[in-house]
Amino acid sequence: MTGPALDRAGGHVPVMIDQVLAVLEPRDGAIVVDGTFGAGGYSRAFLDAAQCRVWAIDRDPAAVRRGQDLAQAYGDRLTIVEGCFGDMADLLGLDEVDGVALDLGLSSPQIDDPARGFSFQHDGPLDMRMTPEGPSAADMVNTLPEDELADIIYRYGEERRSRAVARAIVAARRVAPITRTGALSTIVAGAVPRAKDGLHPATRTFQALRIYVNDELGELQRGLEAAEAMLVAGGRLAVVAFHSLEDRAVKNFLRDRGGRAPRPSRHHPVAPDTPAATFRLLGGKAVRPGADEIAANPRARSARLRAAERTTAPAWPGEARS
Repeated sequence: MTGPALDRAGGHVPVMIDQVLAVLEPRDGAIVVDGTFGAGGYSRAFLDAAQCRVWAIDRDPAAVRRGQDLAQAYGDRLTIVEGCFGDMADLLGLDEVDGVALDLGLSSPQIDDPARGFSFQHDGPLDMRMTPEGPSAADMVNTLPEDELADIIYRYGEERRSRAVARAIVAARRVAPITRTGALSTIVAGAVPRAKDGLHPATRTFQALRIYVNDELGELQRGLEAAEAMLVAGGRLAVVAFHSLEDRAVKNFLRDRGGRAPRPSRHHPVAPDTPAATFRLLGGKAVRPGADEIAANPRARSARLRAAERTTAPAWPGEARS
């Protein structure tokens, strides 16, 4: 999500908010889902743009607690619900919505709090969980077999030296459990040379562990399908991704649902019962933040926005979603 950029009132400014507003076009009476409430920047922007109703979701209980003052300020126009955006239909109890926004990744409060263990820049407990439940990153690095660790780091971090990293982790944990972000960062830095572009050696490994611990790609798929099921015809979906795995998942989903799957061949013909397109893509390529925004908020530099408009076709059945 975004860095600590502030608006004139001192509030949080999310990445690419102008572009997201242009996609969703909030209007009076509309129902908009902010699937990743975070610090509340998107929800605030939607509510200020029109007399709409916003349902905000966040799986992080700390984010939900922080948002209560904002919810009180907007009265019954803003409701904040704790849970995963992939479960939005059950969480909200709504059949139809007019817009869905997903700002993927971490919020600034999560990144900047050393106690959450998301960042290698500040030493803290090696946690990385967005909720208090389930195994932490420390549990993973101290218990998983070396081969499995290497596969996770390669698959979710796209780290070419994943096997060297896993080998270094296993060697270190034989001496003492790895429980701090600083310790893991040092271990990884000893196995991965610093990149010429200045990327910290631990960046990809920390990303991989965070995605794995929180099942972020699985949650993204569930969220996209939930949006498909809930959006009315003409409703809009806007997704801001921050790394290639997320962006690729969104791109492939919208390509398939938008009827732009790879051309069939005699070896792989299109099945006669392929469902009709459920989305109309808005723009052929991902939209990137402008230079001014990146200068004001360097964490925006990797952001990619993809958007689509819901058609009248029914949502794809479960067997067609894989």
